[in-house]
Amino acid sequence: MDFETVFDGVYPALFRYCQRLTGDADAAEDVAQEAFIRFIERGVEGELRGVRVWLFKVATHLIRDRARTTDNRRRLLTANPVVPSGGLRPDQVAERNERIQEVRRVLDTLTPRDKEMLLMREEGFSYREVADAVGVAHTSVGTLLVRAQTRFAEAYQTMTEADETSG
Repeated sequence: MDFETVFDGVYPALFRYCQRLTGDADAAEDVAQEAFIRFIERGVEGELRGVRVWLFKVATHLIRDRARTTDNRRRLLTANPVVPSGGLRPDQVAERNERIQEVRRVLDTLTPRDKEMLLMREEGFSYREVADAVGVAHTSVGTLLVRAQTRFAEAYQTMTEADETSG
């Protein structure tokens, strides 16, 4: 059975079914299209009746997944509301960008290992994860991080002092 026959025979009913379940024509169209994409990707074969059942089942699962995702987002936003900040003033944005550039310049002066360790730790990696990624003993990570932080602080101070005297 070719795709056009299946599409022409099933899509209108599948779309109506999805629209009734979601109450949203755009969501219904997305779900129906996704069901047909999966139909093609998985190479589903068989009689029109069986394919029709398969498509409706897939669409039903997609709608449930969407509803679950929407509920989770709503729950998370209720628990952790996003409060828009007043935004930064242009001078604050410029100052922040300048500080970011300074930090990047200082990071570029460090050894690759120091830079990687500092950035991984900043991203919340555990000492064991840092050790595995960088190839050092996990028992030495604390000492290596302190040394890297010290080198970073010294390089940052040197750079800012040089900027102040030249600017």
